Amino acid sequence: MTESVLDRIMEHAEEIAALGPVNEQLGRLDDKAAKVLRDSGMIRMLQPKTHGGLETHPREFAEAVMAIAAKDGSAGWVAGIVGVHPWEMALADPKVQEEIWGEDQDTWIASPYAPMGVARPVDGGYVFNGRWQFSSGTDHCDWIFLGGMLGDRDGNVAQPPTGLHLILPRSDYEIVEGSWEVAGLKGTGSKDIIVRDAFVPDYRAIEFGKVIDGSAVAASGHTNPLYHLPFSCAFPLGITSAVIGMAEGALALGLAYQRGRTQITGTKVKDDPYMLTAISEAAEEIATSRSRFLDNVCRTYDKVAAGKQITFGERAAGRRVQVRAAWRAAHATTEIVMRSGGNALRLDNPIQRAWRDVHMGLAHAIHVPGPVYHVSALTDLDIEPPLGPLRSMI
Repeated sequence: MTESVLDRIMEHAEEIAALGPVNEQLGRLDDKAAKVLRDSGMIRMLQPKTHGGLETHPREFAEAVMAIAAKDGSAGWVAGIVGVHPWEMALADPKVQEEIWGEDQDTWIASPYAPMGVARPVDGGYVFNGRWQFSSGTDHCDWIFLGGMLGDRDGNVAQPPTGLHLILPRSDYEIVEGSWEVAGLKGTGSKDIIVRDAFVPDYRAIEFGKVIDGSAVAASGHTNPLYHLPFSCAFPLGITSAVIGMAEGALALGLAYQRGRTQITGTKVKDDPYMLTAISEAAEEIATSRSRFLDNVCRTYDKVAAGKQITFGERAAGRRVQVRAAWRAAHATTEIVMRSGGNALRLDNPIQRAWRDVHMGLAHAIHVPGPVYHVSALTDLDIEPPLGPLRSMI
């Protein structure tokens, strides 16, 4: 079944590529591009079988995202972001799963998880308010995960802080048009979201700490190792895969462009040893990004499949691998584009769009290297990292 998803994607590879400029012009995925993702089963790869999902191996999900992103960065990004959300929804109350997927198993769920709202407790649930940025693919989604902080009865953030992921239907939030004017990944339509005094019942809220410590999956009863992955492995899965796929796409475009190119000096690229060396180095860096990232995912999956716990140090090391894979791929993409001459940056050359998309993807918070490297190095030294922000993304 998983192979058929990738097969369906590859059958439409040229259509995905052709729709890339259309997506960028629209500022969101074209309906045809969204239909390709929907019909392929891409967004159901991590969805529970109880609701028509495929429950595929995370490696296969990542490879499918890479294949799409190699053809169009925005389509790959939406596939990766929206495609991960069913993984967490599998940990939510069965009642909300039925609300979302009971009538249509192809219903998409947006996000973001950033805790930019406050949920004030009331009888039976919460009154929720806030504004969020970066809701990728949101125009094609009918539900949304939104990060928030538990509030007190006065609407202030309660102490000690408690993070929540709240689940809302499309009728309870506003998509802010014109809020996605950016340099890259324009076709993702990652617009702002506003919630005003929405009532969220208790069963539509997940305590983030329970997702992190594994108690949410324990309560869900899922036995598939897929759902026992640490959040810090599952959440970046689609995001980093998309960046690596974009880099692979940039390499393919660069090779096609350079194959018959003659430089301003009159030297053909095929006769320039310096250019050939740079191309080879970039290709190997991207291949290494892919293999290291997928190896880390597989090792983590194998360990949880064996019934073992992933330690904090292992989670930190895994995040280090994931972050470095994204940065390595982005650096290689810059080498490819900058060595392709000024004409590579003309707007009618698709190489420049791949370059812009890669670096926009690199700017996601999950790719910030400093705190991750800091914590990973401390754990390698057998030093306990301090509580607080350093641990928040591990």
